[in-house]
Formats: sequence, structure tokens, C-alpha cells
Amino acid sequence: MPGPEAGKAIEIQSYKHNGKLHRVWDSTTVLKGTRHVIIGANDRTIVTESDGRRWVTREPAICYFHSRHWFNIIGMLRNDGVYYYCNISSPFIYEDESIKYIDYDLDVKVYPDMTYKLLDEDEYEIHKRKMNYPHVLDRILYNNIDTLVRWVRQRKGPFSPEFIDQWYERYLTYR
Repeated sequence: MPGPEAGKAIEIQSYKHNGKLHRVWDSTTVLKGTRHVIIGANDRTIVTESDGRRWVTREPAICYFHSRHWFNIIGMLRNDGVYYYCNISSPFIYEDESIKYIDYDLDVKVYPDMTYKLLDEDEYEIHKRKMNYPHVLDRILYNNIDTLVRWVRQRKGPFSPEFIDQWYERYLTYR
């Protein structure tokens, strides 16, 4: 099944391991959509939390999803550089005009100087026990953190110097 067509506005839906909806990003413009990769962008989009709270993103962001990696990457364009927020998650699926994935709590924040920090290990441990994550899932997630950190160090994919700028320029042509 092919991915969504460029220029289309879609939702991003994040779930938890138990199947409960976690968070929804209202509108993201598809910049590239294939079976394996979706690159999207949004700016000041409404985000709805599972408890109904709503907030609006503060800056333009380029979102990178891959069907074979257990993470997704959001590059946020701020005045002092690009900050990356990387969700450790299931690979995405695209259905019903939405990108869907399972969020596994662990996040990697990458700063403009390419230093990084692993976040929310305590939350992950709580959910791992509460939702009975299988041991194999734990290995998959930590192996994908290693892959992600390698990408950061090698400036690969979304972490390459020109990636965010080029896709943001493309995004501006749709606005």
C-alpha cells in the first residue's frame, strides 16, 4: 500500500502498548509519503492529550517516520537551532488518513550541538511492568536507541545538516 500523497494534511496518532490513544497531532502536511517513509511538517498545530487537554505547538517541525525503525524523529526549528525530539516507538502504520504508532515512553532529546539525552526511563520502567512488555520488546527498543544514537553521531538521515532546512523549504511551498 503506498503512503499518503505530498501536500495532504493528515493526523498523527500516538497510542500506548495497551491500545489506548495517547496523543493526537491535528494536522501535519505530508512532504514525502512512501510505503516505508513519511516526512511531514507542521507549525502551530493542535495537540490533544488522552485526558482531553489541548495545546498548540510553538514552532515549525519536520517529522520523520520509518516503517522499519522503532523510533520517529521530530526536528523543531527554533531561533537558536534545530532541536530533535525522538520518540522510541513502534514502526508507523498509515491508515484512515493517519500515521499511527505505539509510544514506548523512552525519548531521546538532541540539541543543536548534537549532544543528546535519554529521557523518561523511569516512566518506561513503570509502564513495562504495568503493561507486561515482553523481554524481546525491551531488547528491540534498546537496540533501536543504539541505532538512533549512531545516526546522531554520524549526522545520518534527519540529523544531516541540510535535512531539516530542505524539507522546511518544501513545506513553505504548501503554505
